[in-house]
Amino acid sequence: MNTFILIITGILGATLTHFVSEHLRFGAVKASALLSLIVGLFFYAFPNLLNGYLTEHLPIVFVGTSFIGMVSAKTLKSYTLLAIAGTLFTGIYITKSHVFDGYGGALGALAFIALVTTMGFAFVVSNSAKIRRKVVLVWEKVFGSWE
Repeated sequence: MNTFILIITGILGATLTHFVSEHLRFGAVKASALLSLIVGLFFYAFPNLLNGYLTEHLPIVFVGTSFIGMVSAKTLKSYTLLAIAGTLFTGIYITKSHVFDGYGGALGALAFIALVTTMGFAFVVSNSAKIRRKVVLVWEKVFGSWE
């Protein structure tokens, strides 16, 4: 159940930040800061509302995924891709163990990894026919016939 709640938080962090930034015209930094402050203050004011694990990790996941939501609408227009990136961030965050211990900017680095991976996957899926044709062309130039 904790994992499910963290994933929902990751999706909300990315999509809400993007919505407040682009549609309410707050700007990326103000949207991320405002929403992160609200979430942080909520869990500071009510630390015993949820179990200790969620109280500790929910604000961190929200702040990290709000970095994903700071992406420009010109770069990423789909809320579905934002939700996927938020989910991927949460999955990496949960399973990362101690890879980023002592590393400044770990949340930003994880957000970058999740966002670029999602954008790359979406690009490959949407252009798979073009990519396949180019691979065949290169193969035929290097090795001769494809078959």
